[in-house]
Amino acid sequence: MRTLAFDGRMGAAGDMLLGALVAAGADPAVLDPVEDALPVTYEFETVEKCGIAATRAHVVHDEARADGGEDGEAHGHDDAHDHYRGHDHSHGNGEHHSHDHSHDDSHGRSHGHDHDHGAEGHGPQRTYAEVVEFVEGMGLPEPVESDALATFEVLGEAESSVHGKPLADTHFHEVGADDAIADVVGCCLLFADLAPEHVVTTPLATGDGEVEFSHGVYPVPVPAVVEIAERADWSLRGGPVDAELLTPTGAAILAHFADGTDRLPPLRVAESGYGAGGYDFPDRPNVLRAIVGEAADGGEIEPATASTGRAGLVRDDVAVLETNLDDATPEVLGGLHGALREVGALDVAVLPATMKKSRPGHLVKVVCKPEDAEAVARRLAEETGTLGVREGGASHRWIAEREFETVELELGGGSFDVAVKVASDVDGEVYDVSAEYDDAAAAARESGVPTREVMRRAEAAARER
Repeated sequence: MRTLAFDGRMGAAGDMLLGALVAAGADPAVLDPVEDALPVTYEFETVEKCGIAATRAHVVHDEARADGGEDGEAHGHDDAHDHYRGHDHSHGNGEHHSHDHSHDDSHGRSHGHDHDHGAEGHGPQRTYAEVVEFVEGMGLPEPVESDALATFEVLGEAESSVHGKPLADTHFHEVGADDAIADVVGCCLLFADLAPEHVVTTPLATGDGEVEFSHGVYPVPVPAVVEIAERADWSLRGGPVDAELLTPTGAAILAHFADGTDRLPPLRVAESGYGAGGYDFPDRPNVLRAIVGEAADGGEIEPATASTGRAGLVRDDVAVLETNLDDATPEVLGGLHGALREVGALDVAVLPATMKKSRPGHLVKVVCKPEDAEAVARRLAEETGTLGVREGGASHRWIAEREFETVELELGGGSFDVAVKVASDVDGEVYDVSAEYDDAAAAARESGVPTREVMRRAEAAARER
């Protein structure tokens, strides 16, 4: 299956998607219908982001070119937080700013912003209904028109929800301007040219910090991105820098086209490329990577596909949380497994430990997905009263492919179903079979056969299949 995979660790914006799709092999000539319908021109250039050659997309409006000075230089537009630019929003993924500036991130490092203006906000400001009418009049191929309208519907529904207004009455502010239409429709044309059968993205980084609007200060991610994420198959991830990385237009495009995956799936790579964002960070390339290839197994990619190692097991990203307890009761410790699993814990271990002054205590270790670490740490603190939770150095684990089978056993004159967990490597080679204790114990009680014997028979039956 021809698959297009995005690596979302530095977020996504409309211009980053345009650049990534062209860099991955899409033909920019397919963008002609947009240039015919709007007074804009697409321009692409190669830039360097922390040593990575990436494609920077510029949508240049005729008005901007006329106002661009003696050389009429084209300027990138970076999809500057689309919906919110109409509210005097001051940040975005390297988005346009009216002056040159920088700000410090959470680690005390500074990063610069592009101050280009390009096509930002040029052209009429349209309502959702007016955008639909305009797109329908562009004479686009039916699949492209359908994709563009679906993307704008995602944006419109998000704005409608944020502002508490009916969709038909929702005003798009900058998202209805010519450059935003060029972003969305342009990406739809490039997707059609690449013709992937399946599109996936890893969790999309939102960045961190705050952004200013005329209404006040909002945390990143902004409300429209959160609304879009509720409708999307993929997940969000905070960080990795104190800046705004995921814009509503980028989120809406990927909400329509992409399924979520924990990690880049196994692919036989045919093409790859990088779309550049506007921010420049000292130690992180601000790029969106796109990889085109055939799914390695020739079949469907599971939503939580992880990479595989030479040992044949699956590499799975995790976080490991720890805390020491010297005053927890047996009842609290006994309830931790259930309480922590409710918020995302994958495994919980409580180990005896010797605390200060040689007092007996316990070490609690919890394995969870990185995106669940904060919620799990909070629940661990609430349940135990601990004053601190450490995150350990482990970043991943190697796990088996697991599935459950049910075997039917004749025991003591009766028939019983027992679930069996089968562990295998990525090639399907089974290396462990384990009967589920609760099923075996229930069969043992009714049949009079010892539990251990029930488990042995169930495992033997599963191995013979």
